[in-house]
Amino acid sequence: MAGSSKKDGQLKIKGNTIQITSLDKILYPKMDINKQAYLQYLIEINRLMLPFLKNRCLTVKRYPHGMFDDFFYQKNCPDYAPSFVETIQHDDIRYILCNDLSTLVWMGNQLALEFHIPFNKVTSVCPTEIVFDLDPPSREHFSLAVKAAIQIKTILDRLELHSFVKTSGNKGLQIYIPLDENQFTYDDTRVFTKFIADYLVDQSPDSFTIERMKNKRGAKCYIDFLQHAEGKTIIAPYSLRGNEDALVATPIEWEEVDQQLTPDMFTMDAVLERIENQDCPFSRMDSVRKKQPFGRILTGLLNQKK
Repeated sequence: MAGSSKKDGQLKIKGNTIQITSLDKILYPKMDINKQAYLQYLIEINRLMLPFLKNRCLTVKRYPHGMFDDFFYQKNCPDYAPSFVETIQHDDIRYILCNDLSTLVWMGNQLALEFHIPFNKVTSVCPTEIVFDLDPPSREHFSLAVKAAIQIKTILDRLELHSFVKTSGNKGLQIYIPLDENQFTYDDTRVFTKFIADYLVDQSPDSFTIERMKNKRGAKCYIDFLQHAEGKTIIAPYSLRGNEDALVATPIEWEEVDQQLTPDMFTMDAVLERIENQDCPFSRMDSVRKKQPFGRILTGLLNQKK
């Protein structure tokens, strides 16, 4: 990679030296992916992944022995972090800001396999997007997430809202509606997300649910609108997940969302091949933020409540 070199367990990236260890450690046995392959993935994907991590309080899920063993969530920046790692204090937590490749690779070496981010940047308390998390009970029920996504897209198109979709990297789909920054609060967006979720359940009660308790959902797809809230997080675009297939939370085109779509199409290797042949669908998000008629829609929903 231009601007970097590896020698004797060290990787130099733009003047920063990163200690690299245990490159032959197997992280995903089923897929035969070791630590070296994972770090190479982060290096190759960084130009697409970093814009979504930048200036957001980061929570990572670390797997010290690979995905087949114990894991833990980490919010606080450890004391041993190198000086180039940016942090920000929020309440009693010193969060990492993953704003550059050096930090991304260092965290990869710490075996952070999952990167979870909030819906707002550190510069604002307002979300930069609305996200619906469509969570079926298993991968075998993935078609329910597809059904929900298509129905939501139909509604959003009628409302003239631009939307984007990605796989969760596990068993569901996630729909993004970018917003003009610093314009709408989480209370504002909750009015909208609850309306859409209630409408879907009302239209297809046998397929969808907003029941929070998993043991009460049955075989229905959970339309998670409550996760979109201050302090909550979602898996970052292009982050791997801690499942045996090394699946990636992957932005896709709406045209790909059909009954032929399956989560296992988006392994780490498949995503690397994918980005060589097409642009990131999420790259168009910023160009539509100011065009969204969300204010008008919100006003209409609030007037209905009066």
